[in-house]
Amino acid sequence: MRRPALTIAAPVIAWLAFGGAARAQEAAAERIERIGGRPNINGVWQAVNTANWNVEGQDAEAIEEFWRLGALFAAPAGQGVVEGGALPYLPAALEERERNRAGWPESDPETKCYRTGIPRQNYLPYPFEIVQGDGDILFLYEFATSNRAVNMGAPISPDSVLVDQYLGWSNGRWDGDTLVVEVFGQQPSWLDRAGNFHRGTVTERLTPMGEDHLWYEATIDDPSTFSRPWTMSMPLYRRVEPNAEIFEYKCVEFAEPLLYGDVLREPIE
Repeated sequence: MRRPALTIAAPVIAWLAFGGAARAQEAAAERIERIGGRPNINGVWQAVNTANWNVEGQDAEAIEEFWRLGALFAAPAGQGVVEGGALPYLPAALEERERNRAGWPESDPETKCYRTGIPRQNYLPYPFEIVQGDGDILFLYEFATSNRAVNMGAPISPDSVLVDQYLGWSNGRWDGDTLVVEVFGQQPSWLDRAGNFHRGTVTERLTPMGEDHLWYEATIDDPSTFSRPWTMSMPLYRRVEPNAEIFEYKCVEFAEPLLYGDVLREPIE
């Protein structure tokens, strides 16, 4: 009895799919290839990996504290994004990483709706937008409704910066078709939910790999935490749906019971 309905629905579905594909192709056709001689990287981008769980990679495992959620909140398996495998921690920093793990999730800045720092803000499980013109470049992040400006003019000197920021201060330049961003002046940042962290400078490199992919690299130099500089790398994918956009994820109100539960008018037990 349902077969005729399916027969009718199939052309409709095909028409909708074709229409969406056509609109995506039109958007790609309208996108200019270069701005001021540089690649046009305007668009909504997203990492598709498990780096936010553990940049070193991990096996799937249950999270005992959330056993009632079953598979909804178990840690997924995933490949690492660190070149060379393990992070080169100094002994004292490795101990700090283990303390971070023991305190998760309460100790994770992501849990508290804090801006998670660079590079992590770029591979959270949310899209972000790059806005590029003929001057500075803006990164707009869905998580915590945050943003950062990449200064493409005269570099900002670290000596002129009075305060550190969650996402630091960014100086950008082009190296051929690669956007290179030097980030300094960050507050100490977690790299993932596994407690990995850094408190150093970051050099980002974003290189187009065709119209809809960027190759993202982040080199972290932090002599107080690691025995040498190290690099992570991953692809970023353009959201190609015709109506792609980022939304506001104003998560502060969701974190308030965790942060201030004991002082709220109606304390959380």
